[in-house]
Amino acid sequence: MLDAAAQALSQMFSPPFRAVLLKSIGLALILIIIIGIGLHDLLAWLAGAGEGFAENALGPNAHAPLTVLAFVLTIAASLGIVVGSIFLMPAVTALVASFFVDDIARAVERSRYPGEPEGKPLPLARAAIEGVRTALLAVAVYLVALPFLLFAGFGAVIFFFCTAYILGREYFELAAMRYRPVAAARALRKRHQGTVFMAGLFIAAFVSIPIVNLATPLFGMAFMVHMHKRLSASAPAADRDSAQPSRHKL
Repeated sequence: MLDAAAQALSQMFSPPFRAVLLKSIGLALILIIIIGIGLHDLLAWLAGAGEGFAENALGPNAHAPLTVLAFVLTIAASLGIVVGSIFLMPAVTALVASFFVDDIARAVERSRYPGEPEGKPLPLARAAIEGVRTALLAVAVYLVALPFLLFAGFGAVIFFFCTAYILGREYFELAAMRYRPVAAARALRKRHQGTVFMAGLFIAAFVSIPIVNLATPLFGMAFMVHMHKRLSASAPAADRDSAQPSRHKL
């Protein structure tokens, strides 16, 4: 596993990866800015028009607590982009990865596994479905974990392990789907769920590093291509036979 992570890191700035790196970083930045602006506008509305609406609904006795809440929301609105980039980066990178699955996986396969058959490209719709599903799941889990951030960092631990599970699952399944039907890819991930989760911890650590985490799609996908190769090589013969590249249906 350490060797697979080291190989993924060493490839990130190699010539085949540079164009994909720039495109994935650019798309991630655009999404983060859009999310940040959206959070800013929402919180600004809650601090302004929302306060007046709530006071009319709750009566004059609610003026003082609503004023305090409006002040807090005003501060939060000014930090919208920062908050979005920290808490939603795993979801954003999961979505970005779905657009570059084949570019990244193909570069890894051709440079490190030249004598083996290449995986079949995933249909864009299938990759997008997986990316959107993972992003929505990430947002839902993080919203549940967010209140626990108030308890001496306990929420940060939940956040980290949830990130490891969610991103480890997505990147491994995307790598496996280039060689297997969707159901078989998920079955393989479940069969090795402990190993995949441990690998996901590496990705969670990577996505926790500011600025560097913009390159998470490259690291995560390349890492899981290596992990899929290793787990497939150690699988029973019947399972390896089912891992031949094949076309996928949505």
